[in-house]
Amino acid sequence: MVLPKAEWERIQDNLDSTTREAARILAEKKEREEMHLRSKAAVKDWPNTIMGLAQRKLKAKKLREEREEEERKLLDLEEERFQAAKRKEALDHAKTYLYYQNERVKGLHSALLLAEVLKERDAQVEFKKLKSDVSKKKGEEKEREHKKAILREEEKAHQCYMNQQALRRDQLEQIKEHERQADLAKLEDKREGEQIQRLNRLYQLEIQRGKEKEQKEKAERQRLYHEHVTEQKIIKAVEEQKEMEEDDRIKAHFKAKETIAKLIKKKEAEMRRLTQEHQDKIVYQLAVQMNEALKREDDRLAKDIAKKEAEQEKKQKEKEAKEKATIESIAEHRATVMKMKVEKEREKKEEGKKELHALMEKNRIYLETEKAKKQRQRDANMEVQKIQIQQMAEKQAKKQQEKQADLDYDVQREAIALFKEREFQSYAKQVIESESKTTHHLYPLLKASKDGRGLGHGPFSRGREGINTSFQAQDGAGAQLPCCSCTPAQEVKNMK
Repeated sequence: MVLPKAEWERIQDNLDSTTREAARILAEKKEREEMHLRSKAAVKDWPNTIMGLAQRKLKAKKLREEREEEERKLLDLEEERFQAAKRKEALDHAKTYLYYQNERVKGLHSALLLAEVLKERDAQVEFKKLKSDVSKKKGEEKEREHKKAILREEEKAHQCYMNQQALRRDQLEQIKEHERQADLAKLEDKREGEQIQRLNRLYQLEIQRGKEKEQKEKAERQRLYHEHVTEQKIIKAVEEQKEMEEDDRIKAHFKAKETIAKLIKKKEAEMRRLTQEHQDKIVYQLAVQMNEALKREDDRLAKDIAKKEAEQEKKQKEKEAKEKATIESIAEHRATVMKMKVEKEREKKEEGKKELHALMEKNRIYLETEKAKKQRQRDANMEVQKIQIQQMAEKQAKKQQEKQADLDYDVQREAIALFKEREFQSYAKQVIESESKTTHHLYPLLKASKDGRGLGHGPFSRGREGINTSFQAQDGAGAQLPCCSCTPAQEVKNMK
């Protein structure tokens, strides 16, 4: 059949209309998407759109937050500087206070107070000299003008007397104030001495407690070691007992297996005998039944021999064949039963051998396990010994480090003492130079500023402990106590 060209084109158009429609839809969709993207790109930078306003607000918010964050950072930096200045001021104040609480600084201040008192005394003596000169002049004037100003001189004398009384009272008050300050200083020294003694007792008590604690820890370690050794002995005895019990159990298991094997053999022999008797009985019964059947068949054949002679002969042959097949089946069944018995006995023997091999394998695995357990125990003991040796080495190294730390501490303490001494000498030099401009009584200040650590009276020693040998110390650490002894006490001690 040949189609015209117009018809063929119409058919092709009908077939391709769906494809062209889908292509047209896809093209229109793609064009719309491109137009949408161009529109978005065009309005992206417009300032009067909702998205533009939102972006400007977000940008302004971000800039505002960054500005606020910078301001907060500046405030935090200023606060940190202010707090650092306050901490530095507090540290300086604390250092100055602690420096003024030092014994040597207190002694220097006491010497400064004594120098001030001596300066005040010189000023009062000078004042008295000037006053006496003025009084002499006034006496001469009184004698010259005795008659003219007798009343005025009396008033002046009375006023002078009152002034002297007031001056005496002031001097007495100053003396009492100085004595009170001296008493307070003595009480403060006494309290500080008691505090140092109490701290020394506490230090000795802490050392004693540390020694007791170390002794207790040593006793506890010895007790734990003895307990560990005892436990190891007990565990070893228990393991030996378990091994003996396991050997006895294995022997009993072998004996039980042998007994069970003997009983199984007896039982199998009995079963074979009973099976044979049962088979013989079945054969006998079958033979009896066959004989009875033959007799009944003979009787029936004897009655019907006239009618069925040919059929009887055929039946006779069939019976003979059946009897032969029956006898052959019985013999085959008997041979099969015997073969099954032999196979069963062989399987039982193989199972017994497998059980014996399995038991021997279990015994071997048990022995290997016990050997590995003993090896692990020996390894554990060796690890314990290594740990103990390591602990002893660490303890020795720790003691050496502590000794080195003590030596480093002594060196550091000596350096700190030298630094404090230089600082004190600088401070004392400034005080002496300041006082030398107003007074010549510098002996107390010079005496207080002499080189010496704490309250010792001899030169500084760089010995093993790094302390002055003339210090009053109660322990090896060189804790310096205040100098509370005096000459009469030393004399009484010498007398004793």
